[in-house]
Amino acid sequence: MPETLKAVQDMTDEAPVTDVTETFIQWQDLLNELKEKVSDRFELRPDPSTDGLKSFGEDGGPRGSLAGYTGPEVDWMIHSWVGDPEHGFVNLHLTVWLGPHVRVPHLGLALLCWPGGWFYLDSVPRTSLVADGEYYDRYYAPAEEEWLAVREEYEDLSWFTSRTGFIRGSLSPTAYCYSMPRDERHVELVRRLMHDQVDRWLGWVDAAEPVAAEERETLAASDLAIRRNIVERDPANVMAVRYFGEQVTDRLVRALWGGDRSLPRPS
Repeated sequence: MPETLKAVQDMTDEAPVTDVTETFIQWQDLLNELKEKVSDRFELRPDPSTDGLKSFGEDGGPRGSLAGYTGPEVDWMIHSWVGDPEHGFVNLHLTVWLGPHVRVPHLGLALLCWPGGWFYLDSVPRTSLVADGEYYDRYYAPAEEEWLAVREEYEDLSWFTSRTGFIRGSLSPTAYCYSMPRDERHVELVRRLMHDQVDRWLGWVDAAEPVAAEERETLAASDLAIRRNIVERDPANVMAVRYFGEQVTDRLVRALWGGDRSLPRPS
């Protein structure tokens, strides 16, 4: 299988200027569909700290939108995009970090054009998979067969290897993290995988056993540390600095992990 080793900014800089608006709209529609599924299941409230980020940037240039949500069962959900689709770059996210009442993996979804296609899909673990074999068997082992089948069938997928070791270490064994052509076949693959993942994840939440009350504070602290580290160490943050400057990027990064949140975390 091919492998992508270049950084996001290098892929964008080395490619010809390409209008990716068509794929951007497809990615937006997909994440809207998935967000609706999540919103139908959970009670969610927009956090006031992200009200000023619902729309930023300039029409026809670098711009974006970011909204943070929380609720009784959801610690922090982000629905966002940033980029300049007319000139070949967009980055979209839907991430859902659960409260400490269950140990179900968090949901991580991301889509990108640079100007080729790229997608990320993962169940973010909340324990050591090597130490907790039962957790692996419950949430990850059932995905192994399809994960391998996709790698074998879709020869145009190129595994994305981050140049940052910390980010490589954040992926679970069944994560999808691929560059790909932006054609109908691959877009439909991503659509199917993401809808299946969200449906499966919602089933996990419904079937989960509650975490003991005395263990929830420790779990919540671990969740926050993982989320903050992943967001702050994301090498793609350099694209936001390029488009919006350090000050706006710092605010966007804090919003992604909930650093300025107004509403309390679920207990």
